[in-house]
Amino acid sequence: MNPHRYQAAEYLTAAADLRGMPADLGFEVAFAGRSNAGKSSAINALCRRSGLARTSKTPGRTRLIQFFRLDDERRLVDLPGYGFANVPLAVKQQWGRLIEGYLLHRHCLRGLVLMVDIRHPLKDSDWQMLEWTAQSGMPVHILLTKADKLSRGAGAKRLQEVRIELRQAGATATLQSFSALRGQGLDEALACLDDWFQWPSPEAAPATSATPKESPAPASG
Repeated sequence: MNPHRYQAAEYLTAAADLRGMPADLGFEVAFAGRSNAGKSSAINALCRRSGLARTSKTPGRTRLIQFFRLDDERRLVDLPGYGFANVPLAVKQQWGRLIEGYLLHRHCLRGLVLMVDIRHPLKDSDWQMLEWTAQSGMPVHILLTKADKLSRGAGAKRLQEVRIELRQAGATATLQSFSALRGQGLDEALACLDDWFQWPSPEAAPATSATPKESPAPASG
C-alpha cells in the first residue's frame, strides 16, 4: 500500500450525464452514500487532501458526478449524495437516473465504496444501491463513517450488527468502521482501493541499466 498515490489526486471534471464523462477506459472507483454520510470528507481523508472533494453544510447540494484523476489510467469518482429529504422529488429522480446509469453502464468501474453513517441503519436507498451493484456483480466496500461519534465498544457492536444484517440479506459487500476526523480505518480502506485499481508493483517496473552505455537510446522524432 502506497498512500502517496492518492495524494496526487486532482480534480478532473464534473458530468451531468454519461456523455460528459471522461473516456470509459482504465480504472474507476466510485464513492456513494446518503447526502449526510460524510462522503466528501472520506475522500479527502483517504487522499490526505483537505480541499479535494468539496464538503458542504447543506447536504444534497452537489448534483453532478465529480471525477478526480490519480494518474492517466485511474480515477476516483464522487457520486451525488442521495436520500436528502429537502431535495425536490424531480431532482431526486434525476440523480437516481444519473447514478443508476453510471453504475450499470460504466465499464471501467472496478468497485463501489458505499458510505453509511454508523449511527443509523441502512436505509431503503442504501439497499437499492446494493441491489444495483449486485445486478452487475460490482464489488462493494462499506464504510461505516463517523465512527468517532460512538465509543469503541458501541462501534464494534454496531459493526457486527451490520455484518449480520448484510449476511442475512445475502449481500456480499465487505465492511469496516471509518472516521475521517480521526483517520480511523484509512489503511484498511486504502488496501481495498489498491486491490481494485490494480496498481503495478515496484517489481513490475523495468529495471534501470547499471551503466549509461547500456541504456536504450531515446527515440527520435
